[in-house]
Amino acid sequence: MPGKWDKDLNTFQKMILLKAVRADKISLAIQNFIVEHLGKQFIEPPTFNLAKSFKDSSITIPLIFVLSSGSDPVADFKTFAEEQNMTKKMKLISLGRGQGPKAEALITQGAQSGGWVLLMNCHLCTSWMPKLEYIVENLDETNHRDFRLWLTSMPSPTFPVSTLQNSVKMTLEPPSGLK
Repeated sequence: MPGKWDKDLNTFQKMILLKAVRADKISLAIQNFIVEHLGKQFIEPPTFNLAKSFKDSSITIPLIFVLSSGSDPVADFKTFAEEQNMTKKMKLISLGRGQGPKAEALITQGAQSGGWVLLMNCHLCTSWMPKLEYIVENLDETNHRDFRLWLTSMPSPTFPVSTLQNSVKMTLEPPSGLK
């Protein structure tokens, strides 16, 4: 701040002035304010923890990797499957034209035998999304206790909202800004 304003105004007052003059810089000012008053740990994004996300899921709550450009969660998924001794019980399928019935069969098989099913690229199979929504809504406690449904999808308007709302959502790209 020019002149005496730098000494006379506190950090919050400087933010108010900055908002009026340069609204595009307010995010950085808020981050600095938080670091000054609460600490740096409150602006650092949390590290990706697949095990913690897995604990939040169940046989009726799928896990969704929300994809961003350049991210590929399959390697992390396979590593986690090894750690959980599920490598032999996991099935992967990349959705696209004609893959819906195969995916449905894998889900049925996994629900009965206790396997993990990873449906990759759900955003590419738009015509099958209503069927996926129906399947997820009808997952129940009678399925095998080790069953998990994993999904990957880019943000898409055709992805079922109810499935998204009733799932554990993960992304590998940490958000920028505040925690």
